[in-house]
Amino acid sequence: MWNGNGNSVMKTAMRYFSTSSRKRAPNLRKINPRVPFPEAAYIAEGLYDVIKANGPLTIGNAWNHVKEAGISGLNSKTHMKIMLKWMRGRSMLKQICNQVGSNKKFLVTTYLDASQTDQVIDSPEPEVKPKTQKPAKSDRKRAR
Repeated sequence: MWNGNGNSVMKTAMRYFSTSSRKRAPNLRKINPRVPFPEAAYIAEGLYDVIKANGPLTIGNAWNHVKEAGISGLNSKTHMKIMLKWMRGRSMLKQICNQVGSNKKFLVTTYLDASQTDQVIDSPEPEVKPKTQKPAKSDRKRAR
């Protein structure tokens, strides 16, 4: 049957499939929007309209547009982020990552904005300015 090596194989398999090494993705449907459902649906409709009208937006830009739109029910930027995550869990929005060099920019968009998101992702990369080097310590004058 099993020799002494079978136990170590079993331990390795258990460690490989254990929950600490591989965690499930969070269930976005269980996010609490911190307001009753009818109010959450009203806020979500306003957020959806703002994002659809202005194309793919970063969180900061979305907050600026939401303040201009005057959506009632949003208490803060943090509450808006929770609502956006709740909307993503309900498949109303999607989040895309636009990577420029080593920097990442996350954009929130509607599913219907596929043509706009392709334009944003395929946009040319901005030029990165090289850092200026400071003079060596020996070149600096000492103040006494």
